[in-house]
Amino acid sequence: MKNDAVKKNVLIVYAHPEPTSLTRALVDVSVQTLQEQGHTVALSDLYGMKWKAVFDEHDFPARADTERLSFIAESGHAYSTGRQTADVEAEQAKLLAADAVILQFPLWWFSMPAILKGWVDRVFAYGLAYGYKGKGNHYRYGEGAFKGKRAMLSAIVGGPAEDYSPRGINGPLEQLLFPITHGTLFFPGMDVLPSHAVYGSGRITEAGVEAAKAIWRSRLENLFDDAPIPFRRQNDGDYPDQHVLANHIAVDQTGLLAHIAEKAEARVTGAAEG
Repeated sequence: MKNDAVKKNVLIVYAHPEPTSLTRALVDVSVQTLQEQGHTVALSDLYGMKWKAVFDEHDFPARADTERLSFIAESGHAYSTGRQTADVEAEQAKLLAADAVILQFPLWWFSMPAILKGWVDRVFAYGLAYGYKGKGNHYRYGEGAFKGKRAMLSAIVGGPAEDYSPRGINGPLEQLLFPITHGTLFFPGMDVLPSHAVYGSGRITEAGVEAAKAIWRSRLENLFDDAPIPFRRQNDGDYPDQHVLANHIAVDQTGLLAHIAEKAEARVTGAAEG
């Protein structure tokens, strides 16, 4: 078995309100498989925690400016002065202790549920996930406070795999998830693995569930060995001005895939159930 030499800390953040859901079943597989490997697992069950999803003035108990609410300024002030809310501080501690972060969720309207987006909005504070070391955008896309950590998405998809194929009507799943993999996880420095998907969850059979569990166990066994998506790093020379790709990089390419070092889109692995 791989990963048996060095034991790691893994944070699982999951978002589904139904305890009998397929999402929850795969979360249970995650915990069991990782613990069997000897890893330490921290679990954030957002619905079970009744996580406050809305990022608002109540996140700043001691405002720097009581006249006008600036989220960046107040987030930075709260984080730097130790005046964040207790729930945010607790999640940041889990995140900073983690060697790998797994987000498990159903795909709702082509993205993650609002409660999980709210976890990111509130936990990824200024000075931590962005504005690192007071250097604005210097430490981003491959660098930052979360550099050295791994991350992976595990998405449960209601529709068939064909809809998310390279020419499928919904668009390739990895491109739909790009704002999360590249924007949320790679931005503050994480190495992001290709996303994992289970398709056709609305009509999945009992045998399909067992197959999905087995495939997910296999992915987890390689959590610290699989190659990440080769996103281009901001400070490695591909972006001379830290904003736009150099003319000789990804010639004739535009859009999302230009920011991945390989021409072919990173694959999405998963169980396809029609």
